Amino acid sequence: MITNAKKVTVIGHKNPDTDSICSAISYAALKRKLTGDNYVAKRAGQINSETQYILERFKVTPPEYVADVRTQVRDIEIRETEGVNSTLSLKKAWSLMRKNNVVTLPITDKDKLEGIITIGDITTSYMEVYDNGILAEAKTPYINILETLEGTLLVGDEHAIFEQGKVLIAAANPDLMEDYIEEHDLVILGNRYESQLCAIEMKAGCIVVCEGAKVSMTIMKLAKERGCTIISTPHDTYTVARLMNQSMPISQFMIRDNLITFRTDAYVDEIKTVMAKQKNRDFPILDHKGNYRGMISRRNLLNMERKQVIMVDHNEKDQAVDGIEDAEILEIIDHHRLGTIETMKPVFFRNQPLGCTATIVYQMYCENHVEIEPSIAGLLCAAIISDTLMYRSPTCTKFDIEAAENLAKIAGVDVTEFAGEIFEAGSNLKSKSADEIFYQDYKDFSVGDTTFGVGQINSLNALELSEIKDRLYPYLEKAREEHGVDMIFFMLTNIIRESTELLCVGSMAKQVVESAFHVKEVSNSYKLDGVVSRKKQLIPGIVAAMQE
Repeated sequence: MITNAKKVTVIGHKNPDTDSICSAISYAALKRKLTGDNYVAKRAGQINSETQYILERFKVTPPEYVADVRTQVRDIEIRETEGVNSTLSLKKAWSLMRKNNVVTLPITDKDKLEGIITIGDITTSYMEVYDNGILAEAKTPYINILETLEGTLLVGDEHAIFEQGKVLIAAANPDLMEDYIEEHDLVILGNRYESQLCAIEMKAGCIVVCEGAKVSMTIMKLAKERGCTIISTPHDTYTVARLMNQSMPISQFMIRDNLITFRTDAYVDEIKTVMAKQKNRDFPILDHKGNYRGMISRRNLLNMERKQVIMVDHNEKDQAVDGIEDAEILEIIDHHRLGTIETMKPVFFRNQPLGCTATIVYQMYCENHVEIEPSIAGLLCAAIISDTLMYRSPTCTKFDIEAAENLAKIAGVDVTEFAGEIFEAGSNLKSKSADEIFYQDYKDFSVGDTTFGVGQINSLNALELSEIKDRLYPYLEKAREEHGVDMIFFMLTNIIRESTELLCVGSMAKQVVESAFHVKEVSNSYKLDGVVSRKKQLIPGIVAAMQE
């Protein structure tokens, strides 16, 4: 049972192979069992045909693809300020802001953002609006006027809207009132019968009777006949005059245009720049469907937590998912050489000279006395078979073999038959394009100021490898330019013959290969007998030649 809402991503390298995917899934499962927390396997690239077969074989859902692990808006605390209707009165909006200790309210309609209103907008409505026709211009609902004045509706419809006329105070005697009251006006007055009668006869749209003064049945009957609304309020004339503008709907003053909003999947380092240039304190957040989800402010960015990541089957920045430098790395589980990754604080780092990361994960299951499910056993066994080329790779150790044999028993598979299925699935490359083949298993490396990439394809079929070579070789220079590396080497490895045909492009690439392996080029490639391991055979030779 998961008890921690914060998610930890367990992820392998870009262009993942079977070990990278299967180890991520298996290690995430182990961490969930040990901690009860939310560890989730992800992938940093496309799943190749070999790995796809293995996942389908054991009915395991492929990990979700993640392109970048930088902190996103969804990773920080989003203040769930509830959206309000545009008809809300200024007074009620002000009260909500004070109650919730916010300075901005979002205005929404069925989860869609219509605008925002700030403390400053409300203040402006108090200080800068002198037009006595503004109440009608704002199309103020009578229910807003009733709520603001704490009034009682004596005549009229509270759901009607005051949309014509101006607001007046009837301080003069009835004779003078006739000179300035016009049809549809809203008149604020007291308990004088004559003034109330005059306002109604002048076709006022509404009269507001102050200080709770009694209104006669005759006046109410006449008002009903003439379509004049009557509101009684306990407040005096001065207070009513002050409060009246506060009944206007916020739609009159809200900001609708050029709203600065952010999506939940936006990266924090990108929105920081935008926020720094705005005077707004709060910014609305929308989900991928454009629905309003909450608000954030600059203060939220001060306390943001970076994404937590566990790296498996790699420890080099160039091979890691984008944004790894901005993530919080918790652990690294790997079997490769030490690379270029840097962490902000100490991490759990387990690196062993084994043929496969899956062997390390298997050992950790055993060390923690955690039962391995058949499906997980199948994934780990497949990863070891794939990474060690069915024990043929020089990287393979007795620990890899022992782990694979034990896992095969749990998974209920025969190692030899299973290996044939795996390699057959992985070598079905006839229908794939050059770039699909290239990216099945490709990694970038660096030695000093020199950068290079190494890709590898394993196959049981020599004819298939020959056909792949003819399609792949013209593509390598394009790939080198896209990656911005000095050289690219690509291994066409024949598992049965335990040999590799090596393709290479780039400045000094051929000199490096010839110096490292003492071979000569034949038909745009080099034959490397006995070389099947990128990690333990090809790369050490290339690095040594570069350093000479």
